[in-house]
Amino acid sequence: MSETTTALVTGANKGIGYEIAAGLGALGWTVGVGARDDARREAAVQKLRAAGVDAFGVPLDVTDDASAAAAARLVEERAGGLDVLVNNAGVTGGVPQEPTTVDLAAVRAAVETNVIGVIRVINAMLPLLRRSASPRIVNMSSGVGSLTRQAASTDPFVTGPLSVAYAPSKTFLNAVTLQYAKELRDTNILINAACPGFVATDLNGFRGVRTPEQGAAIAIRLATLPDDGPTGGFFEDAGVVPW
Repeated sequence: MSETTTALVTGANKGIGYEIAAGLGALGWTVGVGARDDARREAAVQKLRAAGVDAFGVPLDVTDDASAAAAARLVEERAGGLDVLVNNAGVTGGVPQEPTTVDLAAVRAAVETNVIGVIRVINAMLPLLRRSASPRIVNMSSGVGSLTRQAASTDPFVTGPLSVAYAPSKTFLNAVTLQYAKELRDTNILINAACPGFVATDLNGFRGVRTPEQGAAIAIRLATLPDDGPTGGFFEDAGVVPW
C-alpha cells in the first residue's frame, strides 16, 4: 500500500478506535476519525495531528442512514477515495443482560449498533472501496462472540459476563462478516473480523487487562494484509479465533 492510503475508523475518538487511527496514521496514511460527538471527534483529530497524523473528522452515527451517506460523501471530498474501513464503533447495550430478565431494548441497542450499523457503514462505503487497489474491511468483534469458547468455558475472562445482548451481537457480526466475504470473494476486497482481547476501555468500566494500543494491533495487522491475505476469517493476536 502506498503512502496515500486512506482509512476510515468508526468510533475513533477514544479507546481502541483512537489507537487504530493512530497506528494507521503512523504508517503515513490519511485517517478519517469517525465519531458522533463533535467535541470528542475534534479533540481526537487535533491530538492525532499533533502527533503528525494526516487526520480529518468524519461526523458519523452508524445507526443513521443519512449520517452514513453523508460520511461517504465527506470522505470522497476530503480524500478522494477510501482504501480501508475499520468498523470499531460499538455498544454493550447496557446492563443487566441475564437472558431471563433482560430488557429487550438492550438487545435491540446492541444489534442496531454492533451489527446493523456495520452493514449500514460498509454499504455506504463500498462504492469508494471498490475503486481502491487494495481495499480492506476490518470488523471489530470480540472473543466473547465465539460460540466455541462460550460452549467450552465458564471462565468470565474467556466468555465475558453473562450477556444476551452484547456477546450474541458479536456472534451475529461474525456471521455477517462471513456473508460479505462470500459475496465479495470474486473482488479484491478482503474482509475479516478482529478480536482485540480484554482491553481496558470505558465499555467495560476499564476492567480489561490489555491497553487500547495492544487491542488495536490486530486491526492494524488486518488493515495492512497483503493482496493474497485471508478473507472471511476471525483473528486475534495469537491467530485464528474459533467460531
